[in-house]
Amino acid sequence: MEITRLSKRNHYEEIAEQLKQLILDGKLKVGDKLPSTKEMSEQFGVGRSTTREALSALKAMGFIEIRQGGGCRVISSAPAPVELPELQQLRMNRETLLELLEARQSLEVANASIAAEKANDADIELLRKLMLEMEAAIGDDLEGERTDLLFHLNMAKATHNSIMVRLFESIVGQLEIVIRDIRRVEIYANQSVAERLYREHLAIFEAVCDRDAALAGQRMKEHLEHVVSNLMRYL
Repeated sequence: MEITRLSKRNHYEEIAEQLKQLILDGKLKVGDKLPSTKEMSEQFGVGRSTTREALSALKAMGFIEIRQGGGCRVISSAPAPVELPELQQLRMNRETLLELLEARQSLEVANASIAAEKANDADIELLRKLMLEMEAAIGDDLEGERTDLLFHLNMAKATHNSIMVRLFESIVGQLEIVIRDIRRVEIYANQSVAERLYREHLAIFEAVCDRDAALAGQRMKEHLEHVVSNLMRYL
């Protein structure tokens, strides 16, 4: 299989793009079995979790199927059309959605930084409990969504600023349906995706516990950029 070794790690989008191009060019045909996750990880020079994320993206686009035990086979030479009417509506209102996402990122980066300075012991314990629930929910998309939203809401509450909380609830209330639909398309029950999201939330939580405002804000920014990159693949 002709591939280009990556110069940076954790670029599952690059892996997915290379594999997709091999399918579109006919170098990987319908019915062809892909090399094992171990083999592809070694060829690309990345960890297996990164390769699994790339394969999940290709599955979501309709190019491959992932069989029990990890075997992957090409099932289409063209991406599957997305049928969800909610996503079609979002495409039509793409500018508004992008503005909401931009506003959310600005607000939540500030929330994480302020929380690192103002969170009390009760706030920390509540966030710690949510982290345990989030870890236990890996692979369960509905429970994962619930704990995800609660984490961000309680991060806003940990600012002890009622205006910040109301702004968060206003923005995220409009985005909640987007998160639910994209999770369904992105297959957030996928183990490697859920694990990566958990690690990102844990990094934010640890920075808040350390009272490092700058780091908490930076980790929140990186997490939301990852979420937005997943969303933009479908819009």
